This record gives sequence, C-alpha cells and structure tokens, in this order.
Amino acid sequence: MRILVAEDDVLLGQQLAAQLSDAGYVAEISRDGIDAHHRGSTEAFDAVVLDLGLPKLDGLSVLKRWRDAGVVVPVLVLTARGSWHEKVIGIDAGADDYLAKPFQPPELLARLRALIRRSAGMASSLIRCGELSLDTRSGEVSFRGQAVSLTSHEYKLLAYLMHRPGVLVRRAELIEHIYAQDFDRDSNTIEVFVGRLRRKTDSSVIQTVRGLGYRMAADET
Repeated sequence: MRILVAEDDVLLGQQLAAQLSDAGYVAEISRDGIDAHHRGSTEAFDAVVLDLGLPKLDGLSVLKRWRDAGVVVPVLVLTARGSWHEKVIGIDAGADDYLAKPFQPPELLARLRALIRRSAGMASSLIRCGELSLDTRSGEVSFRGQAVSLTSHEYKLLAYLMHRPGVLVRRAELIEHIYAQDFDRDSNTIEVFVGRLRRKTDSSVIQTVRGLGYRMAADET
C-alpha cells in the first residue's frame, strides 16, 4: 500500500515515513501544499496523511481542490488544531478521518488501516480470499489454517491484491505500490514474488492475465 505523507515538519515526516515503512507501507513524503496537491492529483496512492498547516498551499485548500477534481483517495487529516469546529470544517471539506497532534503511532496506523479497508469495501481487519487469510492488524497470513511466512515485498504484493479481489491489477501498478520511488525497480521481480506466493499457498490463488497483470481469486465461500 502506498501512502502520501504531506507534512512540512522534516523530523515528523521522516518519523511517519519510517513508522509506515515498518508497518509494511510504501511512504512518500511531500513537504508543501503545492507539491502535495500535484502528487495527489497525478499519482496513485492508497491513502494520504495530510497536515493542514502546509506552506505554499494549506492542507484544507489541497483537500478541497482534490475533492472538487474528483480525487477520492482516503485522507487522514493530521493537525495541531484540535477544536471540534475545525474538525467539522476538515470533514466537510472531504476528510475521511481526523487526528490531532500529539498522537500515538499505533492510533495513526489503526486509522489508516480502517480508511484503506473502507475504501476497498471491507469492514473487518481480517481479509479472506478462499482459503487464504490476511490480518491487516497483525500482518499475519495463513493458508488452510496454517501460518505462512512472507518477506516484506511478498506481503506488500499479497496485501495489495487481497484488497482488490477479482480485480485485474497491472504489473506497473503493483510495482508502484510495493516499491518506494527511489528504489531500483525491476518489473521481473513481480513475477518472482508471485511465483513464491503461489508456492507458499496454492497456484490458483493468484491468477495471471497474460500480457496484462494479475488477479486475486475472489472469495467464493
């Protein structure tokens, strides 16, 4: 899952990116409102952590412009402003959730997980696709009741597909959502990760759409 962190505080932005990376996300940092607006309008993210006090263009204006342009990415507003009327303004502008500073990292991560689940039409932290299950809260994966050990990139790829059961996902999209921008990306590694996941679960779990990409088998139970 790819998260845009729009935060002008350098240290906090780095801390958030590190915490998100440790939790299995790909985090991209934007330090001003103009850059955040451009990236959120032109790039694909699974969620945005948006500080309202951004320079050049404030976060509330960024959010309004996104929503006016039809950008539907889930947005968690992060701000030092904690009064109830400012929360109302942010939510009315299109925010999906609101978290005031200071905050505890586990709460931020829990709120992001919930936003991403809801945007995928899922109510529970436990995602099932046939006999395969993934707990987004704990990061545990099991197949036919047995725990499955995955590498970081295997987990990221599987989680992205499992949030989109039955949906064709192109290789380029997978690459974008499991690697940071500054990482040396190689499209061939997607085939490697898919092959590993099939060996650790079942060959029918991830379907290949030749020349296009991959599709996670939908839960038929």
